[in-house]
Amino acid sequence: MIGHNTPHRVVVIGGGYAGTLAANRLRTRADVDITLVNPRPEFVERIRLHQLVARTGDATIDYGTLLGEGVRLVVDSATRIDTAARAVRLASGGALDYDHVIYAVGSTAAIPRSVPGAAEFAFDLAELEPAQRLRARLDELPPDAPVTVVGGGLTGVETAAELAEQGRAVTLVCGRALAPYLSARGRRYVARWLARHGVTVLGASQVTEVRADSVVLADAAVRPSALTIWTAGFGVPELAAASGLRTDALGRLLTDETLTSVDDPRIVAAGDAASPSGRPLRMSGYAAGPLGAQAADTVLSRIEGTEPAAIDLAFTGACVSLGRRAGVRQLARKDDTAVDVYIGGRMGAVIKEVTCRFVVSKRIRREAREPGSMGWPKGGPRSGQPVPAARVVASP
Repeated sequence: MIGHNTPHRVVVIGGGYAGTLAANRLRTRADVDITLVNPRPEFVERIRLHQLVARTGDATIDYGTLLGEGVRLVVDSATRIDTAARAVRLASGGALDYDHVIYAVGSTAAIPRSVPGAAEFAFDLAELEPAQRLRARLDELPPDAPVTVVGGGLTGVETAAELAEQGRAVTLVCGRALAPYLSARGRRYVARWLARHGVTVLGASQVTEVRADSVVLADAAVRPSALTIWTAGFGVPELAAASGLRTDALGRLLTDETLTSVDDPRIVAAGDAASPSGRPLRMSGYAAGPLGAQAADTVLSRIEGTEPAAIDLAFTGACVSLGRRAGVRQLARKDDTAVDVYIGGRMGAVIKEVTCRFVVSKRIRREAREPGSMGWPKGGPRSGQPVPAARVVASP
């Protein structure tokens, strides 16, 4: 480690996959004072929240087992980044002075208010507290009560599968293609598994209204639904916009290719809330770790007075669990387009579980022990692109 006299104050906002890894990686220098701000005292494994809902697994980890020595955890919520005063304002009324900020606030559910009854009656599992409320509601229902899962993406598939394996009567409303990130063969495998386990899959269908005991579809059909779970799409917290920083249409912080805010070189984004050049990467646990590492490296470059590197991430595919005994490991090209190769069944489940453990043990915990040790696949679609010195993107 490099020793210096004056500490550089870095505040990391958000203790998810990207933020926790970034905080650990910043420890490659001994002169960096690192504060991690998170609204909860425990780390949440978001990729396991469907297991928490179904009571087939836990989804929280003590930060004491994840954070490297010297990282200070502040359990609070950031309400504004005061760029003029260089302070992060907190919900408790306090403030944290900073030299640099890593903006890693993650993503949230996006239950549309344009769908009547959705905000009132639908549940989500994008974060810990909503998932806990969903689990409590599920516990109140008889085993044969009809459950509707809205959204045919990976989260919707995993949720529907987890509940169906327990004998629940599940309808999955896809909206568009089932599991669109998978190949055609991978999607057929998922469809067959769901059918074998009694899941009714409504493809190319939309929910236009959510009621306390039913859902209404675009064709005006009314289907019983004692519990409606909304997994269609994600949003992001409004902290960037509330701080006067430019965002994309979804609210992600606009950055250049080094993940630096187009408005303030002292603010660097990571994870789901980053929008490099207005072309964000897929929201995923896969991308969160490399983006967190890249954000830390960018801050360290700023401190050292060197030019930060551009983000370069190659995707390798996606994993989806189908209950506890099956899954799919989909292979993909570096640009995240699926190839016609997947691994299913029990081996797919094993790979998914190993992947979940890898993210925590081999990425976050190793970075706590050996700051700067994490690498990731490179040569993705952004590889070799020029890095704009100060990219200006019009605010939507």
